[in-house]
Amino acid sequence: MALGVKVPKKDGEKIRRMLIDIGAYNPEYKIKREGDFLIIPVKYPVEGLTVIEADLERVNRRPNSYKEIVNIPPSLKTLLPTSFDIIGDIAIIEIPEKLLEYRKEIGEAILKVHKGIKAVFMKGSKVQGKYRVRELIHIAGVRKTETIHRENGIRLKLDVSKVYFSPRLATERRRIYERSKEGEIVFDMFAGVGPYSILLAKKVKMVFACDINPWAIIYLEENIRINKINNVVPILGDVRKVAGKLKADRIIMNLPRYAGEFLREAFMSIKNEGVIHYYGFGPEHDPYGEHIARIEKISEEFDAKIKILDKRIIRNYAPRQYNIALDFQVIFS
Repeated sequence: MALGVKVPKKDGEKIRRMLIDIGAYNPEYKIKREGDFLIIPVKYPVEGLTVIEADLERVNRRPNSYKEIVNIPPSLKTLLPTSFDIIGDIAIIEIPEKLLEYRKEIGEAILKVHKGIKAVFMKGSKVQGKYRVRELIHIAGVRKTETIHRENGIRLKLDVSKVYFSPRLATERRRIYERSKEGEIVFDMFAGVGPYSILLAKKVKMVFACDINPWAIIYLEENIRINKINNVVPILGDVRKVAGKLKADRIIMNLPRYAGEFLREAFMSIKNEGVIHYYGFGPEHDPYGEHIARIEKISEEFDAKIKILDKRIIRNYAPRQYNIALDFQVIFS
């Protein structure tokens, strides 16, 4: 049984809106018709209206989070991750050790809440190796690792087990797109399957996209095709062998753990007054200091000056650790 107000059908919509405005309407129940009257569910009695108890049908509300329906002991629910990555129709979640025995239940709950997801994997290792991939353990849904991810108006085909890709950088990629200019030559030093390259190619003159992972280049070539792009040049190999052979107006260094080791290659490849987008990890107390010091040291080797254009925290990477971005201009003497 639930509380409701009984009103003439002709006044139903006007009264429903009034109840919503004053916060009295109860959306957990459906409105019931009874002859020439409606019974509108309310949270509490409303002065001036006839309030009754009625057998009202509950609304089948779809849960907002997998955490609402996952079948695990209530005492463990506080350990459930609040977020996970969705890449195309694949979900990838990091499960705490104390919840490993419930991984299947967690995966099934994610499938029930997110109808567009077809497969759920848990992280089996950290991102590692020169190809920057991690072990993935299938816990629910279809056993598939290839998908098509959509962001910023482009499509990206990839295999989550063979290449590195972070959907959490979609906003950052859009930011770089908005700062790029028509007519520019761009060097994407660690391009992966092309999330920066494909997007930027819709605006700039040419993108040279390099990656050491052959699978990344295979998918990059496929993404060039499916997005109908003709101004991206895929380059398979170590960026050290490419540096200096081209000159770019804008360089992207999306390799936050090791970008600092490739600054010389970036300076070798940037035009005078060109812009470098550098990514790294930094501690909470001073996320930029170490990186700026390293950049300034390399600039001295090239008899150049740098001008910091922007610095920003992209996301929390680990406890008291940030993934940061530094945009700086290089000015050669």
